[in-house]
Amino acid sequence: MRAEQRARSGLGYFIGGVGGSGKPETLGVEPARRSDRWGSVARGVRDIVMRLMRSFFAPSGDGPPALERPTRIDGKRRVLRLDGRDVWTTSLLELWEHREVLYFLVVRNLKIRYRQTVLGAAWAVVQPLALMLVFVVFVEKVIKVPSQGVPYPLFAFSALVPWMLFSQSLTNASESVVRDINLVSKVYVPRLLLPLAAVGALLVDFAITFGVLLAMMAWYREAPQLGALLWIPLLTMLVLLLSVAFGVLLSALMVMYRDIRSLVPLLVQVWLFASPVAYPSSLVPEQWRVVYALNPMATIVEGFRAALVDTPAPSSDMVAVSAGATLLLLLAALAYFRRSDRVFADVI
Repeated sequence: MRAEQRARSGLGYFIGGVGGSGKPETLGVEPARRSDRWGSVARGVRDIVMRLMRSFFAPSGDGPPALERPTRIDGKRRVLRLDGRDVWTTSLLELWEHREVLYFLVVRNLKIRYRQTVLGAAWAVVQPLALMLVFVVFVEKVIKVPSQGVPYPLFAFSALVPWMLFSQSLTNASESVVRDINLVSKVYVPRLLLPLAAVGALLVDFAITFGVLLAMMAWYREAPQLGALLWIPLLTMLVLLLSVAFGVLLSALMVMYRDIRSLVPLLVQVWLFASPVAYPSSLVPEQWRVVYALNPMATIVEGFRAALVDTPAPSSDMVAVSAGATLLLLLAALAYFRRSDRVFADVI
């Protein structure tokens, strides 16, 4: 009851979310009527966001009992109180306290990834180059898909740079919790660090493939506009958020259902052809492109391509839909991971 009152008077009431009665709350000001077709969609998205935010800040049932654990903050010995009624806020604090653990997990993942390999970090380039050659032979030469006035190898590789980061994040992060069973069952660390470290280690591969892309652009004498390059950090952040969202969600699901291990490779293959990696999104009918943007990788791939090789950029509607879908998925994934975290050690 107290948590519900806090939610009504705090964050939920300020934003105008859904209260305990299930009806929208206002601050005494009648909202202006929206005549555009996105009005009902925007209100529905707002309600969904508020429900997810309440799942973060409101307690789930009585919650686990409060625990006290000695720790060190700023070099001083303190007692960290783990209160079951505020698990989310405590988890954020713990992530910051264990930032050095996150760094060492990323370094460990990099060492394991390239240990006893002949090519080492060159595998970060071999995989997208091999896919690019397959696309050149079958998609350009056989199917004759247009490349919007850009050399097709450059057209395909510019899309494979963000795609490889996303697809490998799904594969590596989904097994992160199950793979590190000793960290989950014997040693205390925030379990959210495991999928985060799996995604963070792939940033090295992303940087290598991006450097190869710049070399290819120089070879084909394609120079991007400086204004368009400003979109690259934003699109990189968006693909990272999407990778973290799916990595966190799949890692929690794999603890409960080991079928996810067999599902992930199939999901990656289907998603590759559902995203405009080997073909331009202009082949999708215009009236369906906003729906197509519910796949955030469609906007991310087209955005990378537009910023680097000057192809037509995705519309503002596509960018808004993809960004909103990514944030909603991230909130839902973190909420599910938080609720599943307490039983990981027992189930795994």
